[in-house]
Amino acid sequence: MSRRHPAPKGDARPPGVPGSTGTRPPPPPLQVSAADREAFRKDVSNVLERRLFYIPSFKIYGSVGGFFDFGPPGCALKSNFLQAWRQHFVVEENMLEVECPAVTPEVVLKTSGHVERFLDFMVSDVVNKECYRADHLLEATLEALLEDKESPLTPERREQVLRDLAAVEGMDRAELGEKLTEYGAKAPDTGNDITEPFPFNLMFKTSIGPKGDITGYLRPETAQGIFVNFRDLLYYNGNKLPFAAAQIGTSFRNEISPRAGLLRVREFQQAEIEHFLHPENKDHAKFSTVAHLELPLYSRDCQMAEKAADRKPLMMGLGKAVAEGVIANESLGYFIGRTFQFFQSVGVDCRRVRFRQHLAHEMAHYATDCWDGEIETSYGWVECCGLADRSAYDLTHHAEASKVDLSAFEKFDTPQVTEELQCVVNKRAVGGAFKKDAKAVQTALEGLAEPEVEALQAAIAANGSGEVATEAGPFSVTAEHVEIKKVTVKRAGRNFVPSVIEPSFGVGRIIYALFEHSYYQREGQGSEARTVFRFTPLVAPVKSTVFPLLQKEQFNSVATEICADLRKSGLSSIVDTTGASIGKRYARTDEIGVPFAVTVDHQTLADSTVTVRERDSMAQVRVPRSELVQLLLGLSNMLVTWEETQAKYPAQATADE
Repeated sequence: MSRRHPAPKGDARPPGVPGSTGTRPPPPPLQVSAADREAFRKDVSNVLERRLFYIPSFKIYGSVGGFFDFGPPGCALKSNFLQAWRQHFVVEENMLEVECPAVTPEVVLKTSGHVERFLDFMVSDVVNKECYRADHLLEATLEALLEDKESPLTPERREQVLRDLAAVEGMDRAELGEKLTEYGAKAPDTGNDITEPFPFNLMFKTSIGPKGDITGYLRPETAQGIFVNFRDLLYYNGNKLPFAAAQIGTSFRNEISPRAGLLRVREFQQAEIEHFLHPENKDHAKFSTVAHLELPLYSRDCQMAEKAADRKPLMMGLGKAVAEGVIANESLGYFIGRTFQFFQSVGVDCRRVRFRQHLAHEMAHYATDCWDGEIETSYGWVECCGLADRSAYDLTHHAEASKVDLSAFEKFDTPQVTEELQCVVNKRAVGGAFKKDAKAVQTALEGLAEPEVEALQAAIAANGSGEVATEAGPFSVTAEHVEIKKVTVKRAGRNFVPSVIEPSFGVGRIIYALFEHSYYQREGQGSEARTVFRFTPLVAPVKSTVFPLLQKEQFNSVATEICADLRKSGLSSIVDTTGASIGKRYARTDEIGVPFAVTVDHQTLADSTVTVRERDSMAQVRVPRSELVQLLLGLSNMLVTWEETQAKYPAQATADE
């Protein structure tokens, strides 16, 4: 990669192959050396910090790793991004939106498994005790071996390194330790030896209340707030399934070594969806609207292919992928398709997107299918969203822990008559035997599911008694207390615990990918290179700038009026009345990604028309001032294209220099 980073060619859409049976997508543009990637990343980061998109937090005190402040253009872009996400998912899919506290009681996160299992493995430098994530250190060690030109690997050894690199994410503590030792991994900053991997819980612990006697955590994800509100959300939705709930909010993870800018931070924004549906019917009413999409699917079979050349994504239609079982069901496939469309709309270069299926050892035991939406950056392939079929795990566990029914009711088309094994309680005998606990025992017996009734019947037959669990503890019951028999039951419906499809988006990660994908340089005056961010109008931090051609009152006043009109219409705009040349003013705003510039010139004063310039083509058209606001609204909301604008309005000579 040269130090001059040219504009991307063509549109951001990957080439579709109608009726594809597995053609390969084009190679990503950043298959270059680590040194070139680092140089590119440094160029992008320098511009982002200089133009105050984001900067390290607490800078005057030396900063703290993993925390960043968004400046004016960064805040505006992030706000526009989230607005686009809400429109694409919450509004268009008619989702129920919630906002829940960031501080979460320990009991919630114990039930979800975070207290025990939300951890990474880390190692430390044996000399200076600096800590590193074990998986990241192993990945860096393997990548360095692959890129080492002085000591090239044999084909067999290279194949083994590639296999280990693909498997790092799913390695447990013992496997990580074994591979770190095998490849001679050292502390990256000093070259010192490292310790064996050891676990580190990523959650920030805190205390709730004036006595500090309630333990809590800063939430590591936003999903649990939706799960614990399921009962009320179901009621709000008229007790109808399927429905989806969404939340945008801040999450916190005490990262071991946050060294990749916005990609790995300790406080970050998530946008999560929980789509609740019947576990026996995971079709989606709108699947046909995305079934034609052909996406780069990196399935398990592709990842585990015998030959390295075959371990690449395949372009495959979503309809075909679901029909052949590559993707588990229509609802999961639908959200994969909608995610891809969202990436397109906000300006991600979709030639550098893939959907990677979790390998068997990566999958949670309760999950049916999981895919990561990955975007290629200079850091490599980065997981930017996860799409998982989580079955009924979360609701089941929260119901058990809270003793609150989190099921839904399914009404049968016609009542069903069945014979069921049930407990018929002898209330007098139970009352005499268990006294104050009699009610709890009766409730527990009557609430047993049929397999549990069968187990109790077998225990009483074999041992003369069986155990039943209650809130007051376990109790032993005999045939005197309960009669177990077949009962004819007529049911109008049944209760069931819904399954969940969960799309979860890392906002900061996608935004960072946008920064890299949008960045390029073009020729300026002389040998000067001009930096441009090619943001789509939908997410651009400022939609337009307004320039008076000359520093004169009659030009300045019109420019100020136009800018005020644009702001009143909801378009963020800035007016630049500095004495710099028009070309330099264009360059300043190109550098923060402003897509359109309006210039007030002599002709404006004569006929009330202005020029409108498009950032990437630098082409200009002449537009009546009376039509300007509506035109820029259409362009900024991507309802009107620049090509349509050029066809409608006369061209104007450019004035970039």
